[in-house]
Amino acid sequence: MATDDDSFLWDEDSIPSRDLFSAPPVQLCYENLNRSCVRNPYSPGPRLILYAVFGFGAVLAVCGNLLVMMSILHFRQLHSPANFLVASLACADFLVGLTVMPFSTVRSVESCWYFGDSYCKLHTCFDVSFCSSSIFHLCFISVDRYIAVSDPLLYPTRFTASVSGKCIAFSWLLSIIYSFSLLYTGANEAGLEDLVSALTCVGGCQLAVNRSWVFINFLLFFIPTLVMITVYSKIFLIAKQQAEKIERMSDQTARASDRYKERVAKRERKAAKTLGIAVAAFLLSWLPYFIDSIIDAFLGFITPTYVYEILIWIAYYNSAMNPLIYAFFYPWFQKAIKLIVTGRILRENSSATNLFLE
Repeated sequence: MATDDDSFLWDEDSIPSRDLFSAPPVQLCYENLNRSCVRNPYSPGPRLILYAVFGFGAVLAVCGNLLVMMSILHFRQLHSPANFLVASLACADFLVGLTVMPFSTVRSVESCWYFGDSYCKLHTCFDVSFCSSSIFHLCFISVDRYIAVSDPLLYPTRFTASVSGKCIAFSWLLSIIYSFSLLYTGANEAGLEDLVSALTCVGGCQLAVNRSWVFINFLLFFIPTLVMITVYSKIFLIAKQQAEKIERMSDQTARASDRYKERVAKRERKAAKTLGIAVAAFLLSWLPYFIDSIIDAFLGFITPTYVYEILIWIAYYNSAMNPLIYAFFYPWFQKAIKLIVTGRILRENSSATNLFLE
């Protein structure tokens, strides 16, 4: 990872230190090219382990999120504005696993980029777009859950399919426009031309980001994060108050309408808790990376390259975590998975299957 007093360089070819592994003599990514980047391969054992770990994450992100999308889109019982947001979030994570993680696996293990300059920039755009889209989706999901928990009976009239569609469109459009306009206009490299030229070699894939854009990237993460933390704090406060109300309410004297309201509130609190865990997993995965990026930009790039690789792969692995969270907490998702993997969704009227135990 290169340094500069007025810039931050995200070196996508950064690799962990090989001090712990036996390394062969210096090799080049392209042996017959003078401008080739240096290749620093792992020894066979660690190399195989890293391919297995990174490859497993990519497969889990693709297959797990595909199951989430298929479940929500196929079964009519799951067609709700809130679930459409979840399906769109799963789409972003699915695309991370499909278009980002496999190529990053080769880059991280081989320390070379073998997929061409054009896809290098496109790969970086996909990375920024889909990961940014994920946090915007999670922010809107947290707001959706707050509305559902605070006023569950009026919630269906407040968070409609139209509102959900606008949230989805905003999440995707802002992320894509921001990443592609930033990287394809070269705004991120303003003031770093000499540095980029000096570090450019065949077989490398680097993203240079000046200090101003590092700060903007951090804000695009920090502001939605602050919204989510605030909203979920209010959600759990409301949940606590509702639980205390249930304890005070006598089953013998409670009206039928009150009991129905409490059942609805309980269901919404459970959904909020599950999605709150998904938000917490996202923050724990991505917060170390963003904190490191801001520290590197303003305090002299003190992060060792192997630490950087660890942080970015922890962040990537978040795309594989949400399906595991849903599978653990949602019985309907467990049932949907069984119907999908056994092929029973191909039966007539399978979309009308009742997935809820209640």
